Amino acid sequence: MVRLNVKTQRPKPQLMAPELNSPSHLRDLILHSCDLQVSQTGAELSLLLEANPVLPGVILKDDHHFVGMLSRRRFLEMMSRRYGPELFLRRPLQMLYEFAQAPMLVIPGNATIAQAVELSLQRSPESLYEPIIVQLGAENYQLLDVHHLLVIHAQIHETTMQLLHQQTQAKLFQTEKMASLGEIIAGVAHEILNPVNFIWGNLDYLTNYNQDLISVLHAYEAAFPMASPQIEELKESVEFDFLLQDLPQILSSMKLGAERLRKIIGALRSFSHMDDAVMRSLDIHECLDNTLLILNSRLKNVITVTKEYGDIPEVLSFSGQMSQVFTNLISNAIDALNDCAANNLKADWQPQILIRTGVLNPSKALGNAASSVMIQIEDNGPGIPPDAQAKVFDTFFTTKPVGKGTGLGLAISHQIVVEKHAGQLSFESVPGQGTVFTIQLPLAIAPTPACC
Repeated sequence: MVRLNVKTQRPKPQLMAPELNSPSHLRDLILHSCDLQVSQTGAELSLLLEANPVLPGVILKDDHHFVGMLSRRRFLEMMSRRYGPELFLRRPLQMLYEFAQAPMLVIPGNATIAQAVELSLQRSPESLYEPIIVQLGAENYQLLDVHHLLVIHAQIHETTMQLLHQQTQAKLFQTEKMASLGEIIAGVAHEILNPVNFIWGNLDYLTNYNQDLISVLHAYEAAFPMASPQIEELKESVEFDFLLQDLPQILSSMKLGAERLRKIIGALRSFSHMDDAVMRSLDIHECLDNTLLILNSRLKNVITVTKEYGDIPEVLSFSGQMSQVFTNLISNAIDALNDCAANNLKADWQPQILIRTGVLNPSKALGNAASSVMIQIEDNGPGIPPDAQAKVFDTFFTTKPVGKGTGLGLAISHQIVVEKHAGQLSFESVPGQGTVFTIQLPLAIAPTPACC
């Protein structure tokens, strides 16, 4: 009696069915290893199948060389025929194989589940439920039950649909949150802008009044050069000469502060236009400057921002959405630079962000579909690890620590640029040197206003 080698190869714990996804391979599934020699009898095969109810069939070999496969279904079919047991149970399996031979499907173990399902379903109806032969190596063949393959494929499909639903819900939540945030920002900006405009509008009057009062004082001094001791004492106590010099500077600094407040409020209002229903002409440089103004506190006077703005026209865009894209990309650059500085990853290094704009294919006529506006945001940080570069635009993927990143910023930015603006968002990253993100937006000229 030849010793039988029956083995069911189950997947590793981390690759159990609920964890499988579309890129999983056949070698990760439950495979059955059972080799019989063609010289063994049908009775031995019958005993083997009876002892192993889940075994879908056996691999036939001649010495150590692969010959073919006999499935449980084919064997039982042959045994159910008239005189089947008398013909095959006592004879070598070679004879049974020649009578019951059917087309075989041999698939390498590194094939994906989706590929295996497609190949399996392409078989003829009579061969559709025959086990699949999985080749794991030279002369290493194992069997995969088709029912198991289809069940796993169905689970993968269900898991994929659940993940897509989660991603859709996350994007909807993010969109609603940004829309609500936009409404709040717009309301707050409006409330702040009113008193700021009041201050701004009165500063010119105050400056003029101050100049008039100084003129009157100079006139008094000219008319009455000999002031009383009490007045001289009062002028000395209030440091009158310094007051005359410092008051105009104070008014000037107040005007600069009010002007900065107006710019910040303008940037906030521009950022708050998240729910624009139509595309409008957008000044890319103004949008970038507004974004930098909002993020100025995060630069901490440590990160140097260099702007190399080219001569570019306005583009049709959803301004609030593009503000979100610029905010996400610049914020990521700031995070990378701060992380590099905190961990002392580079010696004698000055963190820098370079923002560059220009027109691609400038020789083309403006408005030509082949032309586009290019915006690049580059940092000299640590770069993106090579194993993460293929996933940076995937939803929920982040290289940031837990609690510091949602994995939605770049995914939503990619969606805004590609789907909402028919543009392109790409990147190049060299570990240890930095990362540059490039946005390309189709070039379009805002419609010329009709003559009145």
